[in-house]
Amino acid sequence: MTDTQQIITLNQDNFDSTISQGVTLVDFYADWCGPCRMLTPVLEEIVKVMAGKLRVGKVDIDANQKIAGTFSVTSVPTMILFKDGKEVNRLVGLRDLDGLKQFVSTVI
Repeated sequence: MTDTQQIITLNQDNFDSTISQGVTLVDFYADWCGPCRMLTPVLEEIVKVMAGKLRVGKVDIDANQKIAGTFSVTSVPTMILFKDGKEVNRLVGLRDLDGLKQFVSTVI
């Protein structure tokens, strides 16, 4: 399994079940967004560093406008940290690995 396969592609069908238990970092992104593309390697790295403690998922806001609207996502990238299905923290904008680890460590 490659590291990118560990990042879950989220959509209307699997979003609620994926975030319902444990800690999940969800990246709301768009294909046309440069900073979103720059964030992908950071997310791949956080998957490795936080293995077993954190799930990481991605929501394409263009393909999943209902989910983005539910969480009032108006800028990308937006990362929302969920614990047992509830939003516990949010970051907007590109972050490096250290910044993302610090963000996630508020819950883990």
